[in-house]
Amino acid sequence: MRCGRGHDEYVVIGGGVRAVARRLRGRTNIELKSPGEIEAMRAAGAVVARTLRLLQNHARAGVSTGELDELAEQSIRDAGAVPSFKGYHGFPASICSSVNEQVVHGIPSRTQVLADGDLLSLDCGAILAGWHGDAAVTVHIGTVAEVERRLSEACRAALEAGIAAARPGGRLTDISHAVQAAALAAAAAHGTSYGIVADYGGHGIGTAMHMDPFLPNVGRPGRGPRLVPGMALAIEPMLTAGGDKTEELDDGWTVVTVDGSRAAHWEHSVAVTDDGPLVLTVE
Repeated sequence: MRCGRGHDEYVVIGGGVRAVARRLRGRTNIELKSPGEIEAMRAAGAVVARTLRLLQNHARAGVSTGELDELAEQSIRDAGAVPSFKGYHGFPASICSSVNEQVVHGIPSRTQVLADGDLLSLDCGAILAGWHGDAAVTVHIGTVAEVERRLSEACRAALEAGIAAARPGGRLTDISHAVQAAALAAAAAHGTSYGIVADYGGHGIGTAMHMDPFLPNVGRPGRGPRLVPGMALAIEPMLTAGGDKTEELDDGWTVVTVDGSRAAHWEHSVAVTDDGPLVLTVE
């Protein structure tokens, strides 16, 4: 599950990429898309968006994450697409469902039944006509604590800031810095602190789910590859209500916070265009 680019190595997993090396190198093989190919990615992204909306409508106390996974796979296949997560490096499901202290890559199960007050992150990918879409949302199950509602809001605000920075002429870490700055600003406004998960981040996307470049969620601006029209990136901040340290469970997939704090995860696939950022994973 490990692949390398020069001296940089990534661990590639179901709904995101973990950076093993901390250095961001300019030597990347970035796939550029034509306007027609970006439109094809929008079609794949629409399948993901519809599926996530369906899951949000069905996610409630008493429903298992396994049921949501079955619903997602049916939705994706009914659209003539293929779930991109299922079978990817052996991942056994069509979505990642991460509950409470699970940050990313939670494995859906019929025995994992949602309860009132849970915080659920749903990550979904689909392939349509050879093109990938990838997005994630965080869902409140019933009534969640105010601190967790704000956590999810802060994570979504960080995503939106990252999207706004995906403009031609900028650098890759302009997006990273925007994500980090928005998360810190939200924490200050909420009178708290949030852990910004730095070991996992976004990635290029297109004819494969995980492509160059790796996109950190923290960093100084003005570094990395220049943003040019035709680039497509999955931007995906992950915030915790506590520390930023994570660990992987024995199942080889599920990533949890070390301190047991709850986590939120939001993601969109975005194209860099002459007119600015274009969100691909919307209906």
